[in-house]
Amino acid sequence: MSIIKVGTSGFSFSDWRGTVYPENLKKEEELVYYNRNLGFDCLEVNVTYYTLISPKSAEAMEKKTDENFEFIVKCYKGITHDPFDYKLEKKPDEKTIDEHFKRFIDSVEPFFRKRKLGCILLQFPVFFYPGDKEKDYILNCKEKLKNFPLVIEFRNSKWAKNETFEFLKNNNLSYCVVDEPPLKNLMPFVNEVTGEIAYLRLHGRNKNWFNAKDSSSRYDYFYSDDELKSFLPEIKKMSGKAMKTYIFFNNCHSGSAAKNAAKMKDLLKIF
Repeated sequence: MSIIKVGTSGFSFSDWRGTVYPENLKKEEELVYYNRNLGFDCLEVNVTYYTLISPKSAEAMEKKTDENFEFIVKCYKGITHDPFDYKLEKKPDEKTIDEHFKRFIDSVEPFFRKRKLGCILLQFPVFFYPGDKEKDYILNCKEKLKNFPLVIEFRNSKWAKNETFEFLKNNNLSYCVVDEPPLKNLMPFVNEVTGEIAYLRLHGRNKNWFNAKDSSSRYDYFYSDDELKSFLPEIKKMSGKAMKTYIFFNNCHSGSAAKNAAKMKDLLKIF
């Protein structure tokens, strides 16, 4: 069985005040508290999806964590989303995407240098459909990010087929298993391990996913203890096929992710 690490997708949210963090905790002390007081030894860095952070910012984050802490960094949307977003009037051209890759690699270098970079998460959007062009794009991402382990998350259910998993296995790319609402077009829960990393990302089961007023309320969901326990056999299967297993809760609204992650850590002690 592989090493299993549990954490949350992000750590700095205003509605975690009084629910996860003390009301008077300084913002610059949140990551330290997350690591040392809450006892989490890994973090999925989501801010990097929205903006390309500076190496200086990454270095400051790294210095606030213990030696065995790991950062899993979500890839910038200018690489994974914008090139395929039909709503954008102007999509990024190849030169712009290459620049995004360069700046993204620079931003994660401090984590990598300190051996705290667990992997890169590439989450592709619901409008990213399976096809040869899309597979070639994934392989291009692999080439650009060749120094880092990669985990691929799909949002479109058409990727949920054996052909996808064989493609990932053949190219040493790890698959992100997701738990999200059972809605049309969204990925179902499919327990597959295609690389050295097993990865489970829990988004919650809010049925208002597509009608949510904002991204925060989309993930407004709290897993019951029974729901969490139902994942234990699946996690055991996953960890038996991988070198390392990551479990991240993305239901960050009102601190639910931190509470669910803490409970999952406790449940996993039976392994």
